[in-house]
Amino acid sequence: MGLKEYLSGILGEDKACKFLKQNKFEILERNFHSKFGEIDIIAKKDEILHFIEVKFTQNDYEVSERLDAKKYEKLLKTIDFYMLKHGFKWDFQLDLICIEKNRIDFRENITF
Repeated sequence: MGLKEYLSGILGEDKACKFLKQNKFEILERNFHSKFGEIDIIAKKDEILHFIEVKFTQNDYEVSERLDAKKYEKLLKTIDFYMLKHGFKWDFQLDLICIEKNRIDFRENITF
């Protein structure tokens, strides 16, 4: 990943956090890393943990297509590790925020 893509990713995550805060989410952590993968944003709302993958583009392609089954499985393993590490037994869900130019599409509780 080049510097331009890295900076675009940070910009996308900043926009996603702003959107989440406006919708009453509490941001717990950003960019949680494990040997299994990375979670972009971990937030809480109504006693549910939300593990949020952010996809951002300023181009004209469908950004949600960048989340495939392989990435989804890595996210689930990372979530399991996070829950075990922190001793959480809360309800959780995996969400996707797609930001295309200035449009935000929040997809809750995604599955493959």
